[in-house]
Amino acid sequence: MVGAGVFSLPGRFAQETGIAGALIAWAVAGTGMLMLAFVFQTLAVRRPDLDAGVYAYAKAGFGEYLGFFSAFGYWASACVGNVTYWVLIMSTIGGIAPALGDGDTVLAIVLSSVGLWAFFLVVRRGVREAATINRIVTVAKVVPILVFVVLALFYLDPSVFADNFRAADLGSLFEQVRGTMLATVFVFLGVEGASVYSRHAERREDVGRATVLGFLSVFAVFASVTIVSYGLLPRSEIAALRQPSMAGVLRSAVGEWGEVFVSVGLIVSVLGAYLAWTLMAAEVLLVAAKDRDMPRFLGRTTRADVPVPALFLTTVLSQIVLVITYFSDDAFNFALDLTSALTLIPFLLAAAFALKIALPGRGRPGAVPPGGGAGAGAGAGAAAGGPAKRDLAVAVVAVIYTAFLLYAAGLKFVLVSFIVYAPATVLFVMARREQRRRLFSARELVILAVSLAGAVVGVLALALGWIEL
Repeated sequence: MVGAGVFSLPGRFAQETGIAGALIAWAVAGTGMLMLAFVFQTLAVRRPDLDAGVYAYAKAGFGEYLGFFSAFGYWASACVGNVTYWVLIMSTIGGIAPALGDGDTVLAIVLSSVGLWAFFLVVRRGVREAATINRIVTVAKVVPILVFVVLALFYLDPSVFADNFRAADLGSLFEQVRGTMLATVFVFLGVEGASVYSRHAERREDVGRATVLGFLSVFAVFASVTIVSYGLLPRSEIAALRQPSMAGVLRSAVGEWGEVFVSVGLIVSVLGAYLAWTLMAAEVLLVAAKDRDMPRFLGRTTRADVPVPALFLTTVLSQIVLVITYFSDDAFNFALDLTSALTLIPFLLAAAFALKIALPGRGRPGAVPPGGGAGAGAGAGAAAGGPAKRDLAVAVVAVIYTAFLLYAAGLKFVLVSFIVYAPATVLFVMARREQRRRLFSARELVILAVSLAGAVVGVLALALGWIEL
């Protein structure tokens, strides 16, 4: 979860709202994402037979085709999210090398592409080496963020903080909060990470525990970074900072060394997050292929347990999106918002599945692992005697929250998401042909028609200038 997003939070929030809106936004996002974390925790206990988290839950609840779309959408969001890392790295270096601009110049894209494929070669050597690097990076990247919060509190100006409380010039409070929602989704991506890797867990309850503890600790960091920034500079000045805005905010308080300190921390953090998300994306394709929901070639691994075909396809999509950012007015925010939008469908389907099995008579007694501890006992009780009220309430709130996020994303990113989703059906068809099965059922044909129609409308909207990247 701790990657590029946290370093962009001050500027992104200041563009949309003041302190009042930020507090409400974090309350909404915190509650909604906590419910999603609880959803993954509950599903890990009640359905231990399902691996690969988000994708597996969609498939079990709503069929193979929507499960396939969930897997593809989650994978695609990871690929687009990886692009934000390279854009932000180049934008950071662009502060001293103007030719890199905001990470969207030709030179920046070329250098990012070199880094993209260099990481492909590193990860291709072995997952163990990549995981070891990521453990070191995880510690290294947290230090600059915590130092930023402490220094910002020390240098906080109460009068500046008070002036930034309201942002009446940015419209209604509802619209301000809505404008921050995709940013909050982006920074919390990874909350489902333990669920994605659930097949590796020694104890099933550890999946849920890791999910909730990870969310709570990161939520505290993200909210703190956002709020304390309002005490150092006027909101309009924070909004105008180049990304990573955290560096500019700290520079205003302690001088140039603060900007360098945060910038170095960002590069370390982003490279670590890129490594983790590259592995995560490949894992989703690998598991889907082993479950025969993706073509067989994506399930191949080397002796070092590296899914090279899945890793290669992940790098190719990231490369394509990286080139597209050149044509965007704001490369970083475009990639950030698209990443969030692509994730919403998989999250909504997972929450809806949790709601489905929480309804009376829908539990699975046989799905609870024996000796699973308190969490497993609760799951067994819910499965045998009807759903727990807590599970039902959590699922309802999670569904409402993810549905609201789709509304907050706006028509633009929903249509662009359709453009990404629709061509993915080619992989679904390949998998069905390999198994010599009927390509689509009647229900799946309806889903196909909706996805194609959305993609056509999206392409027309871009061509006619109704929406812009």
